[in-house]
Amino acid sequence: MLLMLLLGALVGAVLGLTGAGGGILAVPALMAAQGWSLPQAAPVALLAVAAGAALGAYEGWRRQLVRYRAAAWMAASGVPFAAAGASVAHLLPAPLLSTLFALAMLIVAARSWRTAGGAATRDGRAAPCRLDPETGRLRWSPAAAAALAGVGAVTGFLTGLLGVGGGFVIVPALRRLSDLSMHAVVATSLLAIALVGCGGVLAALWHGTRVPALPSAVFVLAAMGGMLLGRRLIRRLSPPQVLRGFAALTVAVAAVVLWRAWGG
Repeated sequence: MLLMLLLGALVGAVLGLTGAGGGILAVPALMAAQGWSLPQAAPVALLAVAAGAALGAYEGWRRQLVRYRAAAWMAASGVPFAAAGASVAHLLPAPLLSTLFALAMLIVAARSWRTAGGAATRDGRAAPCRLDPETGRLRWSPAAAAALAGVGAVTGFLTGLLGVGGGFVIVPALRRLSDLSMHAVVATSLLAIALVGCGGVLAALWHGTRVPALPSAVFVLAAMGGMLLGRRLIRRLSPPQVLRGFAALTVAVAAVVLWRAWGG
């Protein structure tokens, strides 16, 4: 149980520091600690990430950073696709599913490294989701609604398929599609992750996946504590250093996942 506490705290801290990436580490952590398969680990990871993300979103809401309508729209678009992703996950062979998961991890790592180096740029003037300078709220248009729905659909499918929170999709997408500040992007992403993650957990349970009560509760509570710690540390740490460290850790874990799938 001590190992579950430590791993849960690590996952929550990563989620709090980056606004993404918690689920991408939670699944392999549970697979290694408990010897579970990816479909077994996914709902527990999602539960922990969703709980931690809800805490972070609440903090962002208190600071008036969360664009809750955008988060709710992405979640409404993503939950049906989470069910579809869960259905596909039960049809794929375990090595192939693990390989897809490792590839997703490598994409996340590469994107984090590029962002740390300043490679990620955006033009807020061309973004379809823009803030109204008078009200401070997002201006809704068909283009904005379609863009956010697309982000939600991709996030939901990957949530159901791989058991990830989807923040690694939402955060860069909102950076490109909106002129929100980075703090608002992270806060909005956390709310969407919490909502879509709950849908992913329900989809997994609907397909008959059983969630062990005690290990799951320990992992979830530790992740929530880690989230609070991560949100405090983010004010003291350099964002590029955080992103580079996260990228390096993600590459290492992806290598372990591939080795276990094909060579272990």
